[in-house]
Amino acid sequence: MLKTIGHWFTVKIKNFFYAMGFFFQILKETLFFIKRKQVAFGVLVLQIYFTGVKALSIITFIALAMGVIIIIQGITLLPQFGQGSLIYIILTTIITRELGPILTAFIVIARSGTAIATELGHMVVTHQMEAYISVGINPVSYLLVPRFLGVTISIVILTIYFNIVGLCASFFITRLIKNMQFMEYFQNLLAALKLSDIVVCLVKSFVFGVIISIVATYNAFKVKVSSTEIPQVVIKAVGQGFVLCIIANVIITLVYYILTKG
Repeated sequence: MLKTIGHWFTVKIKNFFYAMGFFFQILKETLFFIKRKQVAFGVLVLQIYFTGVKALSIITFIALAMGVIIIIQGITLLPQFGQGSLIYIILTTIITRELGPILTAFIVIARSGTAIATELGHMVVTHQMEAYISVGINPVSYLLVPRFLGVTISIVILTIYFNIVGLCASFFITRLIKNMQFMEYFQNLLAALKLSDIVVCLVKSFVFGVIISIVATYNAFKVKVSSTEIPQVVIKAVGQGFVLCIIANVIITLVYYILTKG
């Protein structure tokens, strides 16, 4: 029993250090990506297009739905307790600081995380990685770094877009119910919105982008010889992506609370 536990612990330690080495290798190649100006720039553009532009429709739908649900619940419940003005604080807190980053991350995991893990896993099985190395091309700089940058940049932009759409949706519902003018709504919203809310939103989206891209590429490179391994690493990448993003979300929220309340 103790031998089994010790073996499991040893494997986990080795995997952790391997993952950290993998992460720092990507960071090192990222520093030279713009300087080299190689063909991988086209891969970066395609990754931003797939992760960012192609996800706009589902991001728009979910952001509209969240904005509508939150404002309807707030307008219905808060006035009963004489706290109708809190709706703007609730909007900025829930949409900008919480739902925007995490829901966008989940969407990117479901779309781009699975696609990256599947594509790279297939390339490993078909020995395309060895082909790149044989002609002097570093797979990390050509394949991984563009996906790392593309996912991270896209998720930051998508999160900002999610927030804007969600807050706009809440305005239109508010206008239907209370006939409120845009300037009044906008001024009240700006009064409730803090710079720290925007900073936390951007930090979360950046961290989520790093997590999603690293987890997807790391698991893809764990494929060895069989195509039957690809679905397994994709499932693992999705599960790890969800868990790590939630953990990161909790940690960043706790740090924010400590810094603002301490």
